Amino acid sequence: MAKISINIKSGTIESEGIIVGIDLGTTNSIVAMVDAESGKPKVIGTGDDVLVPSVIHIAEGGIPIVGETARRALVSHPHSTIFSVKRLLGRSYKDIANHSDFYSYRILDEDDGKLVKIAAGDHFFTPIELSAEILTTLKRKAEAYLGKTVSRAVITVPAYFNDSQRQATRDAGKLAGLDVLRIINEPTAASLAYGIGLDPNEMKTVVVYDLGGGTFDVSILRIEDGVFEVLSTRGDTYLGGDDFDREIVQYWAKNLTLDMKSWSQADVQSIRLKAEEAKRFVCTANLKYSDSVILHGNNLQLELEFANFEEITRRLMQKTMDCLQSALTDSALGLDDIDEVVLVGGSTRMPMVKQRIADIFGHNKVNDTLDPDQVVALGAAVEADILAGNRKDILLLDVTPLSLGIETLGGLMDVMIPRNTKIPAKFVKQYTTSVDGQVKMGISIYQGERELVEENRKLGEFILTDIPAMPAGLPKIEVRFLINADGILTVEAQELRSGVQQQVQIKPQYGLTDADVEKMLMDSLTHAKHDVELRMLVEAKTEAEQMCYTVTRFLDKNKSLLTDEEVLKTKELVKMLNKSIPEGDKNAILSGVDALNTYTRPFAERLMNQAVSGALKGTKIN
Repeated sequence: MAKISINIKSGTIESEGIIVGIDLGTTNSIVAMVDAESGKPKVIGTGDDVLVPSVIHIAEGGIPIVGETARRALVSHPHSTIFSVKRLLGRSYKDIANHSDFYSYRILDEDDGKLVKIAAGDHFFTPIELSAEILTTLKRKAEAYLGKTVSRAVITVPAYFNDSQRQATRDAGKLAGLDVLRIINEPTAASLAYGIGLDPNEMKTVVVYDLGGGTFDVSILRIEDGVFEVLSTRGDTYLGGDDFDREIVQYWAKNLTLDMKSWSQADVQSIRLKAEEAKRFVCTANLKYSDSVILHGNNLQLELEFANFEEITRRLMQKTMDCLQSALTDSALGLDDIDEVVLVGGSTRMPMVKQRIADIFGHNKVNDTLDPDQVVALGAAVEADILAGNRKDILLLDVTPLSLGIETLGGLMDVMIPRNTKIPAKFVKQYTTSVDGQVKMGISIYQGERELVEENRKLGEFILTDIPAMPAGLPKIEVRFLINADGILTVEAQELRSGVQQQVQIKPQYGLTDADVEKMLMDSLTHAKHDVELRMLVEAKTEAEQMCYTVTRFLDKNKSLLTDEEVLKTKELVKMLNKSIPEGDKNAILSGVDALNTYTRPFAERLMNQAVSGALKGTKIN
């Protein structure tokens, strides 16, 4: 069925138009495209506007607000502000139970093995719905930049995402109104962004070390004659910058004997953000090994020495090195076979990452010339350009990160598609019945590396019926596994003697049904005008509340930097803005925000100048 794009502003029918590349990240997300004139990929936005924080604040009326405004609500509204939602995609409560204390919001344990749900006040959301809000924000951003409808996208996922997580990502894109043409692995995208493989005469073997905000994976690619072949991949979808922040918080808690169990979620979020700030400072300020940074928060003096940071995160760093060694072993390659190591993800800015990689492969092989936050989105844009038909000289051959198979007698896992198999792929095996006269057979599909299916993840099941009654062992049942370029599985089963056949695309119990998506899309269209108006008012109120909160805190801590007249005028503007919030006039609220922001902006610059002029050692940042 043909698809028609309509420009909502002009009401005109458009061609299918541009395909964007999207990096749906744990901490930040980015949308990119290939420039039609230069043929080069570029991110959409400038400066700080490039990164969209992957944070969703559920405001009054259940309206989700995404991005920087939401990020500022992490401390003021911790129970209704969701972060790191990517870590919840395609997961049940059982999957994340050991990490539930990491989140300030409530994750429901319904004990039914289905997708986790998140509670925010009286409203409930799945990670798919929340991820769709992030993707919708990126879609609108691209449309505002291009002045036309954007309906098609390539979305990246960590190489180690399993089938459930990939399906959940595709469902989120569909819910955001995007036709997701391809789900590609982040390491492959990163290689494309660096231009590796774009020269058909180039032959290289590349390691992509990708340490993001919430996930880690390492992949080894061989690129020859424009063909990208992933030789091996290893990773951990619960290892990233968030975990390094957590180690800092635990270090402070131990050193200062803090009983954080009695803290409010607002205080927990505040110290978590301070940990992230301290990490960024010690990783980018070119400190000596003995230097430190001192921050103030929660009525505490929080100190982090560069040497301490490396020591307390050594265990996490070693986990990434173990994955790297396993990937090398799987690929059957030695260090001398590697031509280049590409660093991807904001967490690779930590000096110890580059140092450890350089110690193994040599400094001359390490490539981090592109912005590690942007590189995956840029590569997704290149892949989008390939799918648009603008490049015909490149072929991507990814691999499936985990083995796929079915349950056999005794609860054993019979592997059909081994881990690190190149995709797309098709595998066939024959089975038979174990009981005389058996007329149906249940086929259960699993993913994982353990011998027993109970130790692996169940993806789905179906029953092959109408098998002719025959003695045990006589029927010939052929099971076919077909895995597409997105890494998503279809299973077919056929009794060869009778021709009885059944096919099912494995849709994990953690995903949304087509009916669910269709209903959500129809609801969004029906209530579009009201929702947009309510969203704009809620966003204005949220921004105003955050502005009042931030300025009031600034006055409490830095009153000595201001004159009495400045303090008085600031308090007056805060009072006026607070008064306008419940009145519900969007324009009046935004006018008050602008007035307060304009008046207080020089104060922040004054504080920053003082901080910069201080010595690095023992620098205090309030």
